[in-house]
Amino acid sequence: MAKHPKSSPWPGIPEIFRQAEAPLPQPWEDLFGPLRKGVVDELVLIGQCGQSIDGRIATPSGDSHYINGEAGLDHLHRLRSLVDAVVIGARTAIADDPQLTVRRVGGPNPVRIVIDPQRRLDSSARVLRDDGIRRIVITARREETPVLPGVEILPLEHDGGQLSPTAIAGALKERGFRRILIEGGADTVSRFLAARCLDRLHILVAPIILGAGRSSLTLPPLQRARDALSVPMRAHRLWPNDLSEDQFNRSVDILLDCDLSDHRLPIGRANTST
Repeated sequence: MAKHPKSSPWPGIPEIFRQAEAPLPQPWEDLFGPLRKGVVDELVLIGQCGQSIDGRIATPSGDSHYINGEAGLDHLHRLRSLVDAVVIGARTAIADDPQLTVRRVGGPNPVRIVIDPQRRLDSSARVLRDDGIRRIVITARREETPVLPGVEILPLEHDGGQLSPTAIAGALKERGFRRILIEGGADTVSRFLAARCLDRLHILVAPIILGAGRSSLTLPPLQRARDALSVPMRAHRLWPNDLSEDQFNRSVDILLDCDLSDHRLPIGRANTST
């Protein structure tokens, strides 16, 4: 398991990541090098979730701020700075009211995308704030088109109100997005994983046990353990910049980098509105 030293510099890495063919300086090549190019097609779709040791993303009351420590949050913001777009579901947008910006590290802010088939999201949500960054709401196709000032509306065909992860990925591919972070919530990440639409899955494990609460991933049940999805995985210890060695050993976040490329289906064209 790799432990990444707190002295490793980050400034300039997003630019090198996008432009250079040479490997990134360590430790960033180990962490982010696999995200530079797609293996199945030109897309790279990354799912991420932060959880406790026992796989919980929130307490039974719904509290989740913050399960992961400083290093885990830094890692999430670094991911945002490297992708073209970050995607969340409407439930997460409403419950957490996230900004989805890069604030903790240097780098460009990604395009912010919300999957909202039922059109529940209000224009006051911070994810839709007009700060110069492109914003897109993906919704179910209906006769009337919602109006959210300054926000692009992307209607897709739906099945009983559900939007296909494959159709979503195809629509984003058609619009020029190549690296896409599926940030949450748990249902959204789970749907993309079940649809075989993820190249990588980054699971940030905090050194806590909640004992009960919402699970990080929910997939169709299996009858036999031998039928479980088996994927290559690397573990990394993430070092918070402001902690001593002793504090580090007691508060470290572990990143599980899961390679799903062997299971990912090619993304074709999606049926979108003109």
